[in-house]
Amino acid sequence: MLNQAVWFPDNAYIESTRLYRWMKKLGFQNYDSFYKKSIQDIEWFWDEAVKELGIEWYQPYKKTLNLDQGMKWPHWFVDSKSNVVHNAVEKWASCEQTKDKVALIWESDDGQVIRYSFQELQDEVIRAANGLIASGIQKGDVVSIYMPMIPETVIAMLAIAKIGAIFSPAFSGYGAEAVATRINAAKAKMLITADGFLRRGKQVMMKLEADRAVGLSPTIEKVVVVRRLNHDIPWNDKLDISWDSFLENGQKLQCSPKTVEMESNEPLMLLYTSGTTGKPKGAVHTHTGFPIKAAFDAGVVMDVKQGDTLFWYTDMGWMMGPFLIFGGLLNGASILLFEGTPDYPNPDRIWEVASKHGVTHLGISPTLIRSLMKHGETWVQKHDLSRLKAIGSTGEPWNPEPWLWLFEKVGQKSIPIINYSGGTEISGGILCNVLIRPIGPITFNSAVPGMDVHVYDENGKPVVGEVGELVITKPWVGMTNGFWNEPDRYENSYWNRWPDTWVHGDWVIKDEDGFYTITGRSDDILNVAGKRLGPAELESILVEHPAIVEAGTIGIPDDVKGEAAVCFAVLKDKQPDTDIIKKEAMELVVQKLGKALKPKEIFFVQDLPKTRNAKVMRRAIKAAFLNKDTGDLSSLENPHTVDMIRELGKNYFNQIELK
Repeated sequence: MLNQAVWFPDNAYIESTRLYRWMKKLGFQNYDSFYKKSIQDIEWFWDEAVKELGIEWYQPYKKTLNLDQGMKWPHWFVDSKSNVVHNAVEKWASCEQTKDKVALIWESDDGQVIRYSFQELQDEVIRAANGLIASGIQKGDVVSIYMPMIPETVIAMLAIAKIGAIFSPAFSGYGAEAVATRINAAKAKMLITADGFLRRGKQVMMKLEADRAVGLSPTIEKVVVVRRLNHDIPWNDKLDISWDSFLENGQKLQCSPKTVEMESNEPLMLLYTSGTTGKPKGAVHTHTGFPIKAAFDAGVVMDVKQGDTLFWYTDMGWMMGPFLIFGGLLNGASILLFEGTPDYPNPDRIWEVASKHGVTHLGISPTLIRSLMKHGETWVQKHDLSRLKAIGSTGEPWNPEPWLWLFEKVGQKSIPIINYSGGTEISGGILCNVLIRPIGPITFNSAVPGMDVHVYDENGKPVVGEVGELVITKPWVGMTNGFWNEPDRYENSYWNRWPDTWVHGDWVIKDEDGFYTITGRSDDILNVAGKRLGPAELESILVEHPAIVEAGTIGIPDDVKGEAAVCFAVLKDKQPDTDIIKKEAMELVVQKLGKALKPKEIFFVQDLPKTRNAKVMRRAIKAAFLNKDTGDLSSLENPHTVDMIRELGKNYFNQIELK
């Protein structure tokens, strides 16, 4: 893939990056030899990484890594004591040179802007921590967060961490049942929520869902409500307390709460991921795990520095929400929270926000770009993006056309796109684009340093140039410390294929130049007449058709081929003749992949089932089309699309029976 690269860093650029300077300080001139050392000696690597990040400890660690319990249960930074709040906020607030620097910027859906310096953020965290203590929250208690992207969300999370309690954020778009499932799994004592928030100019009444969730959650003793909209809302005097009253109760303590010194393996947060069977998995993350991995990936890989502004369009219930907080603040950078949507009130909102606040690192998803590119580049050209240094991308595989549009029209062929793929249980990335190697469309030019990554065939042997399972064969800082109260489920989820090997669930191709391409989730993979086919391969071809903006592919049982591809495509505009488009799209696939891999059918739909962080949920498409149980759909932005696909499936199979 090296010959297909389109972005090439010159020597001056390479030498300016944190990664290069750190490598050189460690005695390496060559990236390949540095990466090799990073996976051969992981203790050395992570010891040097925390020094580079300037992580401060109340009690230094005696040993970087202890594997007495095996690779599935590593113990990092043995006998150390720390607290993420010290490294994210307090050390910057206590320094004259940084205390007045901007830590947090918030822009609302309707254009309000609030800024907090590190000193101001620390003051708010102290107030909230006192409020928690006055409410009876203690070290080890779990507090659920069901909040929009507002400053109080970050303040609450940091305050919970400060006193040694555990926060568990839920996606702000969840309904009551999904929130309650996560509250009950965590046995949370408190819920922090809001009366509502603005989305596309409309008021979303969050407290109503929160009340329903609490009614299903017997462990909740107190509900703290931020008055974002200042509306009349149902109120339970025995249970509910406003954010302002919560803070006032804390002030009565008349003391500054001590930041609790946490041992390295003690939990910081629970991040629940959707399970295919409807039961979410609670990834356990520690003070010395997720924040350090996030800070390393943001700081060293993405080159986030003091003076930069990091903005990832996300939600606090997704991994990239906490990544935004810790990846930015631990590096002394500003973080930007955005309540609104990228295309409201106009299709240039995200570019306007990035320009207004001098964003240096912008995080998006391929689906977001596909939805914006149909409006054309003139909306981008209206805004000054000269401070933008890098564009991060996560969530799903790319297709070439939207990647190139982003690179050429938004980045003017000069801003690198950092493809970044990992997961909630990783605390960050497995694969990435490092800024000292050329970058090509849709691919990853490296594994993240410190991640011992391989691509295995079905026999557990490394393969090059063909599709295989993405695996990791050594532990890393940030690896989930199991699932909350479900150690066996954790081991069965990732460790049951090959000995001491983390099987991540992605199908990947690694080429001879060391470039990786993700072709889809391994449970999404198609096996058509003995040929393995990643859904992204077909989808990329379909969106090359000028009338098709987006596509999703599934495999269905086939009497002849064992499995056949069925595709669902979203058209750019109302098209006069979909039959012609379908015929041309089929021919395009045949031309690129051969007749054997031609889809059995292409259906045109108004939209694909997507999560709020813009992942196309192929398993929901497949289950609905085959009229099977769709499992947990609580993270879907547009659940009505599943019903439409279910009807398409019923009609399709009815017609086959009639024939």
